[in-house]
Amino acid sequence: MKKPTFKPYRLPSGGWGSVRSVREILQREGVLASAGIALTRHNKVDGYQCNSCAWVKPATPLPFEFCENGAKAVAWEITAHRCTPEFLAEHTVAEMREWDDYHLEQPGRLTHPMRYDAASDKYVPVSWGHAIEEISRELRAVADKLKGTVFYSSGRLSNEASYLYSLFARLYGNNNLPDSSNMCHETTSVALPASIGQGVGTVDLGDFAHSDCIMFFGQNPGSNSPRMLHPLQEASQRGVPIITYNPLRERGLERFLNPQSPTEMLTGRETRISSQYHQVKNGGDLAALTGICKAVLAMHDERKSAGGDAVLDEAFIAEHTHGFESFADWLRRQDWDELERRSGLHRADMESTATVYAGSNAVIGIYGMGLTQHQAGVETVRLLVNLLLMRGNMGKSGAGICPVRGHSNVQGQRTMGITEKPELFPLDRLGQQFGFEPPREPGYNTVEACEAILKDEVRAFVMIGGNFARAIPDHGQMEPAWRRMRLTVNVITKLNRTALLPGEISYILPVIGRLEIDRTAAGQQVLSMEDTSACVHGNRGVRLPASPHLISEIRLLCELAKLTLDPNPRVRWDDYMRDYAEIRKEVGETLPDSFYDYERRMWEPGGFQRDLPVKRREWRTKSGRAEFVTPTGLDEDMDMPGVGHEVLRLMTLRSNDQFNTTIYGYDDRFRGINNIRKVVLMNRSDIDRMALRVGQAVTLRTVANDGVDRRLPGMIVVAYDIPIGCIGGYYPECNVLMPVWHYAAGSKTPAAKSIPVTVHSEDDTVLEPQMEYATG
Repeated sequence: MKKPTFKPYRLPSGGWGSVRSVREILQREGVLASAGIALTRHNKVDGYQCNSCAWVKPATPLPFEFCENGAKAVAWEITAHRCTPEFLAEHTVAEMREWDDYHLEQPGRLTHPMRYDAASDKYVPVSWGHAIEEISRELRAVADKLKGTVFYSSGRLSNEASYLYSLFARLYGNNNLPDSSNMCHETTSVALPASIGQGVGTVDLGDFAHSDCIMFFGQNPGSNSPRMLHPLQEASQRGVPIITYNPLRERGLERFLNPQSPTEMLTGRETRISSQYHQVKNGGDLAALTGICKAVLAMHDERKSAGGDAVLDEAFIAEHTHGFESFADWLRRQDWDELERRSGLHRADMESTATVYAGSNAVIGIYGMGLTQHQAGVETVRLLVNLLLMRGNMGKSGAGICPVRGHSNVQGQRTMGITEKPELFPLDRLGQQFGFEPPREPGYNTVEACEAILKDEVRAFVMIGGNFARAIPDHGQMEPAWRRMRLTVNVITKLNRTALLPGEISYILPVIGRLEIDRTAAGQQVLSMEDTSACVHGNRGVRLPASPHLISEIRLLCELAKLTLDPNPRVRWDDYMRDYAEIRKEVGETLPDSFYDYERRMWEPGGFQRDLPVKRREWRTKSGRAEFVTPTGLDEDMDMPGVGHEVLRLMTLRSNDQFNTTIYGYDDRFRGINNIRKVVLMNRSDIDRMALRVGQAVTLRTVANDGVDRRLPGMIVVAYDIPIGCIGGYYPECNVLMPVWHYAAGSKTPAAKSIPVTVHSEDDTVLEPQMEYATG
């Protein structure tokens, strides 16, 4: 490891920094010369959809339709490195468990199915036939305890595999289908149906070209969805105001230099992104949104009393909404001093946003986990919807709500039935189609699965993709409980920490990746995915598999189902794994409104969009109208006495060099942090007030009254531009500090953006050299 450095990064997002970063990872993964062909097919109509984020795949792609993080994800998958049985024979599981997340994945792609051997504490090679037979036998053994088996999937699983996986689980007898959405945007899946009657956003890529105001809340496109910066740049260059509310000043929301533009790269001409940037406190968005809404309503009241034109869209509110008067009465009662205290902003900040909003005709509201991962996250998302409804910014061109999904197909998984909530999938139709009675009891979401594992109520856990045990909260409690399970199945492509927590019987089953060619007896197969705008796209692999010993997720599921489940002549497992078009035919029968003519439409430029009723102002809510929510309070998280003094609000973050639990490196370029991840970002005033020093090692401890000592030692203090009373640290390392029970009401999304912690000095040692503010 190189020596850590901390210094301001003064360049824009994108630019030559992105080019160098891509070159470095391609070189490190041994694919600098060979990656070019794969990258030319990235996000192309007849190519593959990005295996990183879920941002929109355009109908007319750029010559290089990938961003820095997309290229990193490609390099991670097509790496020349291999994690072979010989490598695993050299290292015990206990030894590898001491490695950090980056070094666990650096051995490369797994090449053979492996079974854990407790006697040697090593994974040893096994045949596919033996693995599938034993797993199916174990699943049948616990089938009488229907909630004792959990079927988890990450957001990279294709539509076809997701459909079969959800069918498998329900034929098995339960709805225990937690997924990565539970950890990030489950709040969206609860809030939007209650407000507008659909669980996904209303905005497509074309809306950005017609919007005259864009508002951001708690979402960082520079690190999380960099291709989004292209429509934002175009909007900014048209003079569209872009207003941002975020605790940290993220470079991607400040300035952008387009690596796709030779002129910009040669001249250094960058584009300003945000026209207003408000650094709201961790957990202060509910109060900030209330302030904006209150200011808009006050402008309306003043103009109406003076005989002027209305600010609110009164006709839209009267025809299309319900609950406005109750909400308006609540707004008028809110106190500006309280709104300022809870948001960390001045009244003028919120009023300036309201002024721009009131003067705009088509407004897009964009948000990410900065809104969803709070205890009152559902109410906060619904309050953003309220703001848009006040001026009719739903169901018209250039306007609407835009939740930015992280995982590349997490939205498609939900569409295909990966959900613990039986009411979200047409089970009556599914049962009729396949001749069985689907289970109606709700299954476990992520938090409920964790709670059941802690109680030793889960005997088998099947994980297709992801790194569940690392992504979840409360590592100190969860990891010992994880190892008490009878069966743990890890369907993955690279080694990760979850696989190093083997149950009594544990398997590593490596599969073909999205970029790889999947051939069956019927020829090369294709897959499909859904992006964050609910558009469905085809996916065609372009590389040979990393090992001849890999099989597809679909073949694995079909072979496992044939041995685990009772025979059902209507479920044609052999046909499905021979020709994936047969799966898509079944999808079209289960979901006819959106997936008719599936085989052809998924290759349309830009994909085909699922039916979105809100686009035609059709509200599938209980009242048949869009619903205004009246919040129950102003605090997004638990009241924490002493916030800003002894107790601070911790928000977890991604670095520029990671995708969720996948760590590509130790640099966070845009924040000026290099060669280290164990850092805590603190306001200089908090550092001085607490008698700490920049560069000092500290321990973070969670403030909770449950008798559990949650602590994270060895964190290095970095002075940073973050609101007083707030601190930041990287995910997943900081997840050890988050209790399982600290989640959003209504959605149970872990409340990772405001964890109450205290900071304790470890000793007088200071990391040299003396650090600067890590911002420009």
